[in-house]
Amino acid sequence: MAHAALFTLMISWGAVTAMLVLMLIYRSMLGTHDEEQIFLDPAEKLMATRQQAIAHKIQMLGRPIAALFVLSAALFLSAAGVWLWQGLRNF
Repeated sequence: MAHAALFTLMISWGAVTAMLVLMLIYRSMLGTHDEEQIFLDPAEKLMATRQQAIAHKIQMLGRPIAALFVLSAALFLSAAGVWLWQGLRNF
């Protein structure tokens, strides 16, 4: 039974960590399109709107990335605890 719990924890940790990595890659890709400083005149209003949209997307990804990071760490520590518990129990 404990082996099934460890297996489930490791599969869950792998899935959550994969989602975290994909979101970090997506945020990084958005960041490459974000300009640090733009000199705009009224004719470049569309460019300003696009930059604001990119900045908003990057900002909105902050909370889900933090939540996935915490969840990944908790699942990893839980799996390590179950693994240690199994090892000590069989010792």
